Amino acid sequence: MSPRLLVVDDEPQIGRMLRTVLTAHGYTVQVVNDGQAAVETVATWRPDLVILDLGLPGLDGFEVSKRVREWSQVPIIVLTVRDAEQDKVKALDLGADDYLTKPFGTDELLARIRVALRHAARLQRAEEPLLQFGELQIDRGRRLVTLRGQEVRLTPTEYDLLVLLAGNAGKVLTHRTILRAIWGPASEQDVPTLRVFVTQLRRKIEPDPAHPIYIGTEPGVGYRFHPGTG
Repeated sequence: MSPRLLVVDDEPQIGRMLRTVLTAHGYTVQVVNDGQAAVETVATWRPDLVILDLGLPGLDGFEVSKRVREWSQVPIIVLTVRDAEQDKVKALDLGADDYLTKPFGTDELLARIRVALRHAARLQRAEEPLLQFGELQIDRGRRLVTLRGQEVRLTPTEYDLLVLLAGNAGKVLTHRTILRAIWGPASEQDVPTLRVFVTQLRRKIEPDPAHPIYIGTEPGVGYRFHPGTG
């Protein structure tokens, strides 16, 4: 059964184009053009992924993300003309998994869809204790990290940070999301501390810390763990 994708966009030409492209690549596609219809369709049709514009009539894309995240973990890729950093951060903090700005390349969108669907599939499988990314292995059952078969000694905080990033491989995590998860709500603004720990972690797991292949930086937004490396 082909994955079901819900496209939410109030521009008819964008909706038609996405339906054509995505259908040609084997997806089952439904298109709606306002926020309220989006929320209702997620509830009734149960798509495998949502492609969401922010500038919608009625409920905007931010509110749609917020409402859907109250009860569903369906992957959400925001697709919008808004390219301001604060819009990206707000959308991601409200529950979006990824963010693309218009105009966009269809190949990049298709790649982002594949990554989001793979991530969702991993979450649907039982909490598997073992994560494998090329030569990097994370055994959550034993709290053991190995690289090329050799143990990587991490501090408890470094380990928790790595597990959070790797457990959300392919997904952008904002600074605020990471800080809240690792250090608690009182530390949501302490981005310098997060950068220090990311630097330390890269030194221990990256073949070349100056050119990381695992922990990628999303400038001004956060970090993304790349699953297809190694």
